[in-house]
Amino acid sequence: MAGDPNAPHFPRSAPIEAYGKGGFAFAGMSHRGSLLCLPDAIWAWDVTDPTKIDRYSLDRVFTAANSIDTLLVGTGTGVWLPPPELRQALKAVRVVLDTMQTGPAVRTYNIMIGERRRVAAALIAVP
Repeated sequence: MAGDPNAPHFPRSAPIEAYGKGGFAFAGMSHRGSLLCLPDAIWAWDVTDPTKIDRYSLDRVFTAANSIDTLLVGTGTGVWLPPPELRQALKAVRVVLDTMQTGPAVRTYNIMIGERRRVAAALIAVP
């Protein structure tokens, strides 16, 4: 999906229906690339490597922190340990950070939104 980078791909949260082949499917649409799923919208996310995850790349999460309790980060196919300063910055806005590979992150995100939990997900696309 191409379009305005300042406009969400989808104007609310939605379960991720499929992932792989460099993208995701949700709400009957497909998207190539990584996703940032917030309680109020799903956005394209330009991160492809977990070492590039920082406060700047998660700016929308910090902006929406009042509506988020947990941030799931899908790290692609590898394992990533977030820098302590990122974990502390999220903790300061009362957001718990949980990192895992993208597959488990998608499954956990779908369960949590099904339970109407206050969750966001930053999901790196996998091949």
